[in-house]
Amino acid sequence: MEPDRGDLPQRAFDGRVSPVDAAEAAGALDAHRPMLLGLAYRLLGSRYDAEDVLQEAYLRWLRVDRAGVAEPRRYLSRVVTHLAMDRLRARQATREAYVGPWLPEPVPTVPSPFGPLERAELRDSLSTALLHLLERLTPPERAVYVLHTAFELPYAEIAELLDRTPEDCRQLHHRASVRIGRDRRRFTADRAEQERLLDAFIAAATEGDLAALTDLVAGDAIAWSDGGGRVSAARNPVSGAERVARFVLGIRAKGWPLTVHRTELNGQPAAVVVAAAGDAYAVTLGTADGRITDIFLVANPDKLPWVA
Repeated sequence: MEPDRGDLPQRAFDGRVSPVDAAEAAGALDAHRPMLLGLAYRLLGSRYDAEDVLQEAYLRWLRVDRAGVAEPRRYLSRVVTHLAMDRLRARQATREAYVGPWLPEPVPTVPSPFGPLERAELRDSLSTALLHLLERLTPPERAVYVLHTAFELPYAEIAELLDRTPEDCRQLHHRASVRIGRDRRRFTADRAEQERLLDAFIAAATEGDLAALTDLVAGDAIAWSDGGGRVSAARNPVSGAERVARFVLGIRAKGWPLTVHRTELNGQPAAVVVAAAGDAYAVTLGTADGRITDIFLVANPDKLPWVA
């Protein structure tokens, strides 16, 4: 789907751009870059892919008659949304060949590359737990859900961005909410509870305390580990309180001694664990009702370029 198909006159473009024109286009895009990057990342779950989408959006922005664009932010949001949706559709085959569970690429958010995260909705919409749930949705469902929930756009405006009717967008949001609704409780804990549970989890794992770990984890908890075939990781999710606790202690046994660094990833309390062999794990939790419901371990080094 072409996001700028015929809605604005296109300049003749042969690849040669004056420095002044390039700087003007880059400046206009940079003015909205944090929001656009946050939009692309929420749609794709990958900082690398989101940056690629912004680069392609810039090239398209360079080709249009920008004097005819009344609202650059809206126009660029439209381009970025369509490019991200195209990429979501195209990567299905790649995802099927991925080794083990695929988890979103964790991104440090102090400072946030996505702009201020004052609202709880903005933080929640970046969480690993929610981005993982969004993988269940079709590209249009995901786009509508992100635009309406994270960015609070009305359905009429979303309809303009997606070339759909407001009622169609309302239905897409409803279907998306139903598809992820059963598990949404797994990322609704307040920050104080997340901090407390992460502290307790790190302490129990570091001490090798099976009973303490089992007590922290909900009975239906799931541990997800993403090594991407690059690092040893479970090929399938591990479920059940005791199995999850033993799985965590198994990682500890293989990598002892461990160095633990507290940080913030995707707007949530997190930890980076570095094993003696040098393997690094980004750890985030899904929590609810005073228990850990999900443990997300990202070990694929391609998704952790900032660890070094």
